[in-house]
Amino acid sequence: MDTEAVRSFVRAAELGQLQHAANELGVTQQAVSKRIAALERELEVRLFTRTARGVDLTLDGQAFLPHARSIVTGVDRAVTAIRPGSRALRIDVLGLRSAQAVVLHDYWRSHPETELDVVTLKVNDPRVVVAAVEAGDIDASFRTVTDPATLPRDVQMIHAFDSPLELLVGPRHPLASARTLTPPQLRGHRIWVPGIAPRSEWGEFYDQLATEFDLRIDAAGPHFGDEVLLDTLADSADLATLVGARDRYIWPTNHDLRRIPIVNPALAYPLSLILPRTNPHPGLRSIINHLASLTPLAEPAWRPAWATTPRSVLGD
Repeated sequence: MDTEAVRSFVRAAELGQLQHAANELGVTQQAVSKRIAALERELEVRLFTRTARGVDLTLDGQAFLPHARSIVTGVDRAVTAIRPGSRALRIDVLGLRSAQAVVLHDYWRSHPETELDVVTLKVNDPRVVVAAVEAGDIDASFRTVTDPATLPRDVQMIHAFDSPLELLVGPRHPLASARTLTPPQLRGHRIWVPGIAPRSEWGEFYDQLATEFDLRIDAAGPHFGDEVLLDTLADSADLATLVGARDRYIWPTNHDLRRIPIVNPALAYPLSLILPRTNPHPGLRSIINHLASLTPLAEPAWRPAWATTPRSVLGD
């Protein structure tokens, strides 16, 4: 199908006159008319009726219009995706204090010429994020689909990096003086992770973690934000939470919170990058190379079962 003919149809439908469409597209009215006529022959339907005011859509034309707009949008996105510097690279992260955002910021500081748009989609279901990547609303997302077989054929997922977990506690917690901790030492302690969303990747992660090491992961109550969580930990003698080693948290000095690495094994939260399989934004390759250059997590390390699933890589 001639995409320029589809584009001419869309603009004629939206403007109501072939001449106006021709003026916008930079061609003659005769050229627009020929394109639309060829499209009608290919589709074997009439798309317009001619009136004294211009053109009106037929019922078939009305049915075809939303699909034609999608075709034009898809073509424009495909062309934009391979045109360096044409638009900012738009990447979704779970939060602006998350390890993903910290790593992206480190990359940008060494590549300040990069046009980067870091966003946080307010959704927990990774399928919604996959749909956003598929539609071209974002170029990539630091999310994980724990069953890669469910990914659409035109979307891929690659391993980004592992984020080791630390225990975060207040000064009165029984483990506050430890320099490192092993997973068995966490047993019996209340690890509060409020607001774990059903069907989220982190929900599956904490389920497997609790089962593997017999941990008490408490997801009770809504998550009122990091500030409330940190205030609560500072005042508590029994609450703890888990944070990523690269996650950025800031609290008042008098909170005296302690971040304690977990070792033997380290608890690795595997972070993935979801992106289009074909025509990814050209800026992604440099970021993926940066991710590959990160220092790997020291072994031994525990990872959830789905982290061992082979993932595809960015094609040439």
